Amino acid sequence: MVIEIIKVIIIGIVEGITEWLPISSTGHMILVEEFIKLNVTPEFKEMFFVVIQLGAIMAVVILFFHKLNPLSPSKSKKEKIDTMKIWYKVIIGVLPAAVLGLLFDDWLNEHLYNYWTVAIMLVIYGILFIIVENRNEDRKVKITSFEELPYKIAFYIGVFQVLALIPGTSRSGATIIGAIILGTSRFIAAEFSFFLSIPVMFGASALKLVKFGFDFSQNEIIILLTGMVVAFLVSIVAIKFLLQYIKNHDFKVFGWYRIVLGIIVIGYFIAVN
Repeated sequence: MVIEIIKVIIIGIVEGITEWLPISSTGHMILVEEFIKLNVTPEFKEMFFVVIQLGAIMAVVILFFHKLNPLSPSKSKKEKIDTMKIWYKVIIGVLPAAVLGLLFDDWLNEHLYNYWTVAIMLVIYGILFIIVENRNEDRKVKITSFEELPYKIAFYIGVFQVLALIPGTSRSGATIIGAIILGTSRFIAAEFSFFLSIPVMFGASALKLVKFGFDFSQNEIIILLTGMVVAFLVSIVAIKFLLQYIKNHDFKVFGWYRIVLGIIVIGYFIAVN
């Protein structure tokens, strides 16, 4: 059991870092699990790789609790209304992924959760990040605050989030690319991506838990809780890092990282197979 806990800690660290950086958390966990085999049932593993992300999501809830809390007594009436408007935009942005995720969840798990899909998507979206950032170097940002974010644009960003149903794409990567293309600042793109993750990942986790059932063994409970706690703690650091980083940098470095990692993964699996 000690060995399994060490494996879960490693996976939790990977999840906490990669959930927020636009480099694909699910993709990295699939790749890590190729080398660190969890000694669990396939059904538990499928559920675990989604529900562990609840720990990462709780980091967003904690860090942005005041900003997202419309009932805060320290907020004025206008601030409370503005907070509710953020939630309305989040709900609108969530709809496309929620609907298609429910419809195609089983098909995606069966056909796309493999290292080939992950590697290809890492490269493709790495290239897209570089192209989008080069394209935006001389463009003026249209949306620099949530007050300036129209509901229509929030929905379109949600459409981009649908692309993240393919493992290796990155939910934050897809939404950030989409938001930047649609004219938001990098900071708003990143924050809106964080906020969209809250209902999406709570919903995805609930779906996986219902499908798995709630008949956990003691070891399974320990593994799941350990992964979530580690993901939560690491996510706190990762989110703060990203928000600080994008104040003075673009996302090209993540694009190059994805391309290099994708090529290494493809090369590795060609060699071993």
